[in-house]
Amino acid sequence: MKKRSRNDMRVLRHERLRRTLTGTAEKPRLCVFRSLKNIYVQVIDDDKGHTLVSASTLDKSLQPELKGHCNVEAAKVIGKAIAERAKAKGISNVVFDRGGHAYIGKVMAVAEAAREGGLVF
Repeated sequence: MKKRSRNDMRVLRHERLRRTLTGTAEKPRLCVFRSLKNIYVQVIDDDKGHTLVSASTLDKSLQPELKGHCNVEAAKVIGKAIAERAKAKGISNVVFDRGGHAYIGKVMAVAEAAREGGLVF
């Protein structure tokens, strides 16, 4: 038997999570993806299959605020930015999708910063 990689296990957790978690037009899905180098966050309407708002550590407009690409401080900046962009589009309620990652560290920092920014989940 071949041992599954950490990313394969994360994908399995995410698939299990997504069986019950969907975003609608009234309450879209706030999806977090974390790679080794960057953090990506999207607000997605699963009914239409559209990304409504996105933010990542690669955004040129957020570069002056970032002190690194994949740390907790950067995750807080990304969470605050996604909340501001969502509020500008009229989105206040979301469903949080942690992407199969554990709710600690960077994922938790994104969630708490988004809550402080005014998103409700």
